[in-house]
Amino acid sequence: MRSIWKGAISFGLVTIPVKLYSATETKDVSFHQVRRSDGSRIKYKRVAAVDGEEVAYGDIAKGFELSSGETVVLTDEDFKDLPLTTSRAIDVLQFVPLEQLDPIFFEKSYYLEPDKAGVKPYCLLRDALEQSGKVAVVKVALRNRESLAALRVRDGVFVLETMLWPDEVRSPDFGFLDEEVEVRPQELAMAGSLIDTLSGEFDPSEYKDGYREALQAVIEAKVEGREMVQPSEAQPTSGTVVDLMAALRASVEAAKQTRGDAEGAGQSNGEQAPAATGGRKSRGATSASGEKATKKAPAKKAQAKKAAVPAKRAARKSA
Repeated sequence: MRSIWKGAISFGLVTIPVKLYSATETKDVSFHQVRRSDGSRIKYKRVAAVDGEEVAYGDIAKGFELSSGETVVLTDEDFKDLPLTTSRAIDVLQFVPLEQLDPIFFEKSYYLEPDKAGVKPYCLLRDALEQSGKVAVVKVALRNRESLAALRVRDGVFVLETMLWPDEVRSPDFGFLDEEVEVRPQELAMAGSLIDTLSGEFDPSEYKDGYREALQAVIEAKVEGREMVQPSEAQPTSGTVVDLMAALRASVEAAKQTRGDAEGAGQSNGEQAPAATGGRKSRGATSASGEKATKKAPAKKAQAKKAAVPAKRAARKSA
């Protein structure tokens, strides 16, 4: 990674020099606009709307359009004296519990790496912040814009989360909020059952961008000159729910079936069954040679005991 900013965390009288890195990257497939017939790139010129004359980059200024339609032109001199901090400091304003910060305010994430001279104070503040269970609310200027931000710890590294200002978050002014909507206890209980069925530990590696993968496959097929076969998988349909309870029941059953299939697939891949199964024996136990044991009715108890020995050994080996 390449650092995009250098500055310092200002914590009381302590200054911690740091480098800033983008913590995330977009994996979208990017395209160029081209001419359909031969793929030639499309280029754009900067032209003035009033006369169509091309404008050099050095002659371009920032303009603010008024409600009257007139434009106020601002130059570099107009921006020079604005109260934007140039000290390259991440000023700690206060410490608050993380749950008090609504995720709707978070904008972009950055990693902070300490300079050699700042490793010890960096680790000191990091450990103290982790022990407190809080995050730091800070103010920082990035790319000529002052932002509120949160400073938290993730995997032993400070993460700077730039935040929106309060007046940049819209209010959800929707008409249905003023309506009296009756939710029956049975519906609420069934919805809770669906939530319980789909509950689990969050593992981001379980999710993938199916659209991006399919788009990449289309591009690769184009390169190789193959024709793409469209998937025949049925897509979910949207529409008005006629019977909410019936839909909830069907959703619960579908979720249970999906979870059961996933657990079965995991066990068939060699994963150990969860402890909640109570140590149930797997169906179709295999012998040491890998062949499935067939069920036979032994004539005598001695033969049954004798046959059970290798099966137990195989079960221990497969476990």
